[in-house]
Amino acid sequence: MKLGQVIWNGRITAAIWENGSARPIPDTTMQDLIRRAELEKLALGELAQRQASKHGQKLMPVIPIHPREVWACGCTYEMSAAFRDAEHNTREGFYAYVFNAAHRPESFFKGTARVCVGPGQPIGIRPDSRFTAPEPELAVVMGSGGTVLGYTLANDVSAWDIEKENPLYLPQSKVYNACCSLGPVIVTPDELTNPYGLDMTCEIRRNGEVMYSGAVNTSKLSRKIESLVEYLFRANAIPTGSVLCTGTGIIVKEENALAPGDVVTITVPEIGELSNPATIVN
Repeated sequence: MKLGQVIWNGRITAAIWENGSARPIPDTTMQDLIRRAELEKLALGELAQRQASKHGQKLMPVIPIHPREVWACGCTYEMSAAFRDAEHNTREGFYAYVFNAAHRPESFFKGTARVCVGPGQPIGIRPDSRFTAPEPELAVVMGSGGTVLGYTLANDVSAWDIEKENPLYLPQSKVYNACCSLGPVIVTPDELTNPYGLDMTCEIRRNGEVMYSGAVNTSKLSRKIESLVEYLFRANAIPTGSVLCTGTGIIVKEENALAPGDVVTITVPEIGELSNPATIVN
């Protein structure tokens, strides 16, 4: 099942997506739906079917969930680890070590709903960054205890030059206004049964022309999603309705750094298309 949110009767409302149409779930946000499903011990999709309106409407998707927290993982694809080692000139290759040998994954706090945007909304370029780039990722919507409620797309927008200056600046590289895009929908695990076989593409368009195109298959993800979630929840009570971004396998280099007006489009056929223009944020 595909779930998400729309603007309906002037309010952000959860909805079921079927054949390009939305069936709103009255007086309910996605967070409301998740909380109620857990309280009533029902599958998220089952509760949605019970509560949704009967007829579909032509509505546009907005951010599919306003996450209570967003966390992200790094060095889960070989290309990402190699790129970061090269950027930081780390002779010891500690990013490669995390990818190849370490038991513990890299994870970091990305923010809350405050820094998140949905389809069509602008993603942010820091005014003090010369090399901001998209990071296309498969993201997991988590229930209590780390149960996987569904999958969506994420853009973990990052100011690479700030992290390159000093790895201790990673929070400033990663966390700022409009640094995370989510959408367009959440696909439940009963429909998306194999998250390790998804073809993901990313395009950056400038003035209508494609200036960058990249692709990866999630079979290249080096760690199981369950393991990433388990490590995240160790001594760390993540609230229900949070999101975990699982890392990127598509690396945009400095010659394709984002500029205001660029449009980034991330696509996985089983989930949909997440497209956002870029703008400088303060």
